[in-house]
Amino acid sequence: MAEHQDETRAAYDGVVELYASMFANRLETQPFSRNMIGIFAELVRGTGNLRAADVGCGPGHLTAMLHDLGLDAFGLDLSPAMVDHARRAHPELQFDEARMEALPVEDGALGGVLAHYSMIHTPPGELPALLAEQARVLAPGGLLLVSFFATDGPEPVRFDHKVTPAYSWPADRFAELLAGAGLVTFARLLHDPASERGFLDAHLLARLR
Repeated sequence: MAEHQDETRAAYDGVVELYASMFANRLETQPFSRNMIGIFAELVRGTGNLRAADVGCGPGHLTAMLHDLGLDAFGLDLSPAMVDHARRAHPELQFDEARMEALPVEDGALGGVLAHYSMIHTPPGELPALLAEQARVLAPGGLLLVSFFATDGPEPVRFDHKVTPAYSWPADRFAELLAGAGLVTFARLLHDPASERGFLDAHLLARLR
């Protein structure tokens, strides 16, 4: 697991300013993603536990969005350069460097976890461990919103992402992995992207049993 993570960290460290300039306001033109995050935040508020982690937070724009939506949100990212950018861009919020398979969060501490296209670089064999870690930090009834690139085929597909290699997933297969981690998928949204790759954009909303 360490080798591909080192490559991913180095790749994102090298594109921080470009990435931030491209994605900081991107949700303004992505109503599906924006509204799924809004629904997620509303449901987390309904649990009474407002603590939420933006896992793979990048430049911190979605952490700030969760904060504006009423959550006690903090961001975690593998890339120290991304964390540094997020801290400068949003000094009122907490951002820390962390690996997704070893989150610096107590068991059952969170009402919600947002993983917005942050698991896409994980090789398929390592994804169950990451999902188990998201489940570990959620309180019973806590919510996970995971977004990723989806494929119509039966198997994950490796592709050349603009930053570093990534994987698209059949939505049903991803939901099965969530179930294996103790998370029940109760809402899903798949929609056509404005992308030359042709993958669907997928959003799965799941609750810890």
